[in-house]
Amino acid sequence: MHLHVDEDITFRRLEILLAFMQTGNLTRAAEMLEISPVSVHRALHALEAGLRCALFRHEGRNLHPTEAAQALADVAREVLRTMAEGIRSTREVAGYSSDRIRIGSLYSLTARTVPKLVMGMKLRMPDIQTELVLGSNADLLQKLRDGAVDAVLMGTPENAPDLESQPLFEDDICFATPVGSPYCAMEQIDLAACANEHFVTLSEGFVTYGGFVDAFRIAGFTPNVVMETADIFSLMNLVAGGVGHTLLPGRVGGIMPQKVQLVPLQPRYLMRQTISLNFLRTRERDPNLLALLAVCRAAKAELG
Repeated sequence: MHLHVDEDITFRRLEILLAFMQTGNLTRAAEMLEISPVSVHRALHALEAGLRCALFRHEGRNLHPTEAAQALADVAREVLRTMAEGIRSTREVAGYSSDRIRIGSLYSLTARTVPKLVMGMKLRMPDIQTELVLGSNADLLQKLRDGAVDAVLMGTPENAPDLESQPLFEDDICFATPVGSPYCAMEQIDLAACANEHFVTLSEGFVTYGGFVDAFRIAGFTPNVVMETADIFSLMNLVAGGVGHTLLPGRVGGIMPQKVQLVPLQPRYLMRQTISLNFLRTRERDPNLLALLAVCRAAKAELG
């Protein structure tokens, strides 16, 4: 069955009809809606044109609603109520201004950055429930674009015009080695001298993996990677266990196992990550995301 509603019958004009029916006066209806009396009159006339029947009796300069106008008003209240509920539920499904916010994050940010931002959200919007989803840069970016998360904390993606990014802090990549290894006594590490060492690394897709690859490209050799893992805490434990060396962001310095030491790389290997809050530009007016953005800006000085 094909349903057709004349283009002259719009939600806005139905709202104007209800305002007029409530006030009984063009001027008072206009004041209620903050429009001109002429706009109210035109909207009512357009509804009559769309319905192809009279809704009002003209008595001088006054309009008096007919039974047809009352019938339309009864339907309009239900239609507008249903549509408002539909918009609300649709936004909730999309994560827009719902009672929860889903934040994606790199594993390495859960020790310091994530708790600070979550507590900031609780203070700013105590009724909002925060859900945390962990993954790699690649995983989180896909989840963001698929609508599975509302915002992500990760390395700032390149060539992403569909995203808004709020930088939080910059982090340098360091050489991670077991405590007691000869590298612990060095002030800086020359990766070119490490060609015979074993290495462990994060899986492809993590921002730290990208820095790992770039650093060894500068060193001029392909590292002997004996094991990969999908989270940074397992990676640190592999280093602590003597499985191999790796490259880690400086932010993990305070949460590393006691048997792991970070040593700066020589300047030519310097790989700097920019960690940022990222969300879709299409949702830049979402109240929940605006609140999270404000929390990030307030915390930026402490995180940097």
